[in-house]
Amino acid sequence: MEAETVLAPDIISNLPLNVVECILMCLPLRDAVRTSILSQKWRYKWVSIPELVFDDTCVPNSSGSLAVIRNKFVNFVDRVLLLHRGPIQKFKLSVSYLQSIPDIDQWLLYLSWREVKELSIELEEKEWLKVPSCLFSCQHLTHLELFRCEVRPPPTFKGFSSLKSLSLQQSFFEGGVIENLLPSCPHLESFSLAYFDTLSLTIRAPNLKYLRLEGEFKDLCLENTPLLATVSIALYMTEEISEHLEQTTICNMINALGSVPLLERLVAESYFVKHLSVNKVPRRLPIKYERLKTLELYQVGFEDVNEISVAICLIVNSPNLEELLFSASSDSEACMGPDMDYWETQHPLDCSFKRLQNVNMTDISGVADELEFIKFLLAKSPVLKTMSIKPSIYVVDGGWEMLIEMLRFPRASVQAGIIYHQD
Repeated sequence: MEAETVLAPDIISNLPLNVVECILMCLPLRDAVRTSILSQKWRYKWVSIPELVFDDTCVPNSSGSLAVIRNKFVNFVDRVLLLHRGPIQKFKLSVSYLQSIPDIDQWLLYLSWREVKELSIELEEKEWLKVPSCLFSCQHLTHLELFRCEVRPPPTFKGFSSLKSLSLQQSFFEGGVIENLLPSCPHLESFSLAYFDTLSLTIRAPNLKYLRLEGEFKDLCLENTPLLATVSIALYMTEEISEHLEQTTICNMINALGSVPLLERLVAESYFVKHLSVNKVPRRLPIKYERLKTLELYQVGFEDVNEISVAICLIVNSPNLEELLFSASSDSEACMGPDMDYWETQHPLDCSFKRLQNVNMTDISGVADELEFIKFLLAKSPVLKTMSIKPSIYVVDGGWEMLIEMLRFPRASVQAGIIYHQD
């Protein structure tokens, strides 16, 4: 007599629906949808998953020509949205082969009815999407991310009442759009704007905590941002911006950073330090950055005393600074000798960086003003542990003479060590 086959219980199929949804969201959306063929129980389990991510994995690249792939992708999205039930918390569209087509407008209109909370759109680099007006009626949005989109809010738009995070990458918008958009998002906490053309930006967002700007701007004013904790800014220099900086009469240092008392981390990349150095740099700011722990300054031009003044001003006004990351961008021909009048009379002598523990400096050429700056930090940092130095690739003979000179500098901290990195 043959033994009866004992089937193991179907534990997975009997899991609570919320657990099954979590499992399905860990799969690519195409695989999650394909679970409908497993059994009668699984036929409609995927239709209630709250996160829909449509990307290149939804349609295999080997399924035909580019036009065929696009059609299959559109049909796949249409079918998923048609069968989906329940709330859509997140909708992400990131496809390298999808052009801006009318179907996207229909999908966004559908999402505006479904109270979507997180929306991300990224198309292939050759295409720009003109955002339909229905997007601006999505009042339940908490997170919005747009890549290569033309953003034109309709005249009736009053803002996103629930939005907390906004990211605009390589997008097009007319002047004044950002200034009007941000104040109309009362709960906005994070704003990222990257690869934009020449603008003059005024940021007003009373609940903003994170700001990232990367692109071309003439002027920057942080006017109503009292809660900003992290600021990361990279300025790309153009001839137009350079001419504007030469003519400006305002103090960019005060305009950009004079109203952010809760700053915890500041990253200044590309030519932003140069932007801050325009006009007279104050020795003291109207506020102190009591919470600033990490300061990153890149491409500081030591041929310009004003740029050195920006660095020292920020350090002096950050009494609890713990870490300084720094890179130089010196013109060795312009830096034939230090400006001793500055180092002897203008820079603050009565300061002490009582919390500064780590300094990391890269692209150091060994010009006189760089060495004076290093000497200044060593003399004013009583708890310094490590000063890491990486020379510029243009330094000849390994920069050993520069290292020997730095080792002779007096140090306020008995445990301060200089680590010299030679490639």
